Amino acid sequence: MTAQTDTTGPVTTVFKVSGMSCGHCEGAVSGELAQLPGVSEVTAVASTGEVTVVSAAPLDDEAVRAAVDEAGFELAGRA
Repeated sequence: MTAQTDTTGPVTTVFKVSGMSCGHCEGAVSGELAQLPGVSEVTAVASTGEVTVVSAAPLDDEAVRAAVDEAGFELAGRA
């Protein structure tokens, strides 16, 4: 008999962020989101307003909203 193991991998979530217009904006948003517990990768694209976050577990939307607010932008929701 074998024991079941949790094989859940990383979670990738795409968020929409309004107000990003340049590389500096992308860096500010990425830097704040990268500080959230469990986040391993953040890719922000100003031209689309999309931010892709890879984390060990699903992120709390309010924590994401607070991080985006701290960067000076507005979380518009999930893409």
